[in-house]
Amino acid sequence: MKRFFVLGLLMGLVAPTTFDSRADFREEIPFIPTPIGVVDRMLELAEVKKGDVLYDLGSGDGRIVIRAAKKHGVRAVGIEMDQELLAQSKKAAKAEGVSHLVEFRSEDALKADLSSATVVTLYMLPWFNEALKPNLQKMLRPGARIVAHDFGIEGWRPDKTKKLPEIEQRPDGYRHQHTIYLWRIGKSPNPSQTANKYFLVGLPIGLGSSRHNRLNASIYIL
Repeated sequence: MKRFFVLGLLMGLVAPTTFDSRADFREEIPFIPTPIGVVDRMLELAEVKKGDVLYDLGSGDGRIVIRAAKKHGVRAVGIEMDQELLAQSKKAAKAEGVSHLVEFRSEDALKADLSSATVVTLYMLPWFNEALKPNLQKMLRPGARIVAHDFGIEGWRPDKTKKLPEIEQRPDGYRHQHTIYLWRIGKSPNPSQTANKYFLVGLPIGLGSSRHNRLNASIYIL
């Protein structure tokens, strides 16, 4: 899997969780696992329950998909293009006894059919999120929830924003405060025309990197 250095390290500071999301270039995203504690908070914020179908776009090592199936008993689908991570995800699902509830697909998240999803989880850079907006608007049904880690979508105000109180101290010396965003799909197909119903945060995988929890890049990008 390719890994890229991200410029603009914030020395010794807690990373900002909001910034200009407009990206004028499409950088590939390295895989950075989301801590399980943050995964649990994402699922709680989305109010995942029996009967839901969760799609994790850029599912990485499969931890969100597996956690949703094991803890909440829901069907879950991981969309990932890295073959090594897909193999790792399938192996982990079998070890956790949830293979009958989960599926991992080798697909481009920008082209995936999301019409059966009631919950979408995301952890991608802003340009990915923005590129995914049309699909989310077109495919997701009213009542669907989208929960994103650290990155939102410019122009789409979340229904809920939760800044986690714990500060993650990383081995490289950087500190990061995680933020989670929630959107609920309303009846209007256009978030800008809806008073309190906003659609989502996207996290496509268009260029073949794995996302999910790949993003603590918020602390590295200026």
